[in-house]
Amino acid sequence: MNRYPLWKYLVILVALTIGILYTLPNFFGEAPAVQVSSGKATVKIDLSMQKQVEEILAQNQLQPDGVFFDISGQSGSVKARFRTTDEQLKAKDVLSRALNPDAADPTYVVALNLLSGSPRWLTSLHALPMYLGLDLRGGVHFLLQVDMKGAVDKKLDSLAGDARTLLRDKNMRHGGIDRDGERLTVRFNNADEANRARALLADNLREVAFALDGNNVVGSFTEAARKAVQDAAVKQNITTLHNRVNELGVAEPVIQQQGAERIVVQLPGVQDTAKAKDIIGRTATLEARLVDNDAPRSPRPGDPIPFGSELFTQGNGAPVVLKKQVIFTGDRIESASAGFDQNQQPSVNIKLDAQGGRVLRDVSRENLKKPMAIVLFEKGKGEVLTVATIQSELGSSFQITGSYSTEAANDLALLLRAGSLAAPMEIIEERTIGPSLGADNIEKGFDSVAYGFAAMGVFMILYYMLFGVFSVVALGVNLLLLIALLSMLQATLTLPGIAAIALVLGMAIDANVLINERIREELRAGASPQMAIAVGFERAWATILDSNVTTLIAGLALLAFGSGPVRGFAVVHCLGILTSMFSAVFVNRGIVNLWYGRKKKLQSVSIGQIWKPGNPADTPVAK
Repeated sequence: MNRYPLWKYLVILVALTIGILYTLPNFFGEAPAVQVSSGKATVKIDLSMQKQVEEILAQNQLQPDGVFFDISGQSGSVKARFRTTDEQLKAKDVLSRALNPDAADPTYVVALNLLSGSPRWLTSLHALPMYLGLDLRGGVHFLLQVDMKGAVDKKLDSLAGDARTLLRDKNMRHGGIDRDGERLTVRFNNADEANRARALLADNLREVAFALDGNNVVGSFTEAARKAVQDAAVKQNITTLHNRVNELGVAEPVIQQQGAERIVVQLPGVQDTAKAKDIIGRTATLEARLVDNDAPRSPRPGDPIPFGSELFTQGNGAPVVLKKQVIFTGDRIESASAGFDQNQQPSVNIKLDAQGGRVLRDVSRENLKKPMAIVLFEKGKGEVLTVATIQSELGSSFQITGSYSTEAANDLALLLRAGSLAAPMEIIEERTIGPSLGADNIEKGFDSVAYGFAAMGVFMILYYMLFGVFSVVALGVNLLLLIALLSMLQATLTLPGIAAIALVLGMAIDANVLINERIREELRAGASPQMAIAVGFERAWATILDSNVTTLIAGLALLAFGSGPVRGFAVVHCLGILTSMFSAVFVNRGIVNLWYGRKKKLQSVSIGQIWKPGNPADTPVAK
């Protein structure tokens, strides 16, 4: 009746083994580290950088616990782990001087970080600690203000170009297109031409409301279009920030919208505010421009540059003169992927949105057999990524070919996919949370869970005797499995998450209380101990399931509609409900069955004092 088959005990044993294995890394803490990553989108980190870092540290008598090459992100990174923060700070200074001779224009980002102190045999099994949030691990917090006026202006400039293309396609002559604030003004010689142009523009450019003003057509954003442009700017900036910050390998960065015009960026583990600002400021802008064939082929610094053109460099510093007119920018790129051309040579396939494709089609038709360049702007400086000759009329989808290797084509596709900022941003708030404060938060959170666990354990043992001990063991298994599951999923633990753990413990012990009271009721009704145990677990299960499912629904609602700390709480809460149902019912009954199931003639169970209704208070039925 109260015996588990062997396979159920094996399930419990496997669960305990996995729980111990994946919980263990969380007890080793984190060690101070230095991380070297690319300071420019065109520079890639490889294994040779790992060897260079090891040599630099050895030359300066610094012995790291380990130097690791991390391939995550677009350009990879090298991390060196140390025993003390003094060695960490010294290593950072040494590597910064050696890798960045020109401090004003650094090629590499050398930043302070934290790495797991887990032994390698655990890491090789992919047993990793939970990520810790900013409030527990320390790090930097930025609040960015998006320049909405800049987003609207950029969109209006794009629409002005579209209007110019439309009028040229219909052979409608005009006196020029001017932009004054958020108004576009197209000048005509007479009212009839202006009226025809207004109808054409209104049919094709629906974001703008066009009206006649004498011989001019005046357009201004509709409220819906302005809001759509601003929302899209924030979303695109968030996407671009994700692409760039992920490149640094920061564990679980938080990048999310706050209000209508602001973005919150949190980088846990990063203690260097200056370097963190550099990471945030690395969001690049891409532009496509025509090469000026009238300029000198290899201009020197003192040579004159034709009016309407600019001088850039490519690759190893080769000069390239480009026209100032921009064909399309990075926000027009919908996708970019590496592939092969018809000659099986590496190439990059690019797809633009409809408006970008229309402009490129017109420009390419007029500039066949002429070179076009793609320029990456970072920190106010532009670098030519590639120059390709326009072989035929291009549209929304086209291919860039050249003397690329497969690796170079992949790198270029990554840069193009990273996109560009839809609007400028500025940092209006910055905050650094030190590792000491994070450690203090961890200690207090750990104490709160430990004291709560101990208090519940003492109560259960005093009130339910041996069944209370079984409940406490099951509660410990629940805590073990919850931490292991969070570690396996690489979830981010925050202070609200620790609060959720404490709440989960209370809910898990509540399930044990229901089971124990059900068993007491059966004993009170005169059932035999073995029957009382079996019926108690079976009848308590329906109540436990109902209460946990309703609570799980509330947790899923928090997970779906919450953000930031609320989501962190909800993740732990939902996972804790699942582990508590497993431990409170399956594991707890396994322990009870193991202890009592072997006894065929069971006379009593240790579940506290039980009295039948009407019996004297000093006549207990079972203990």
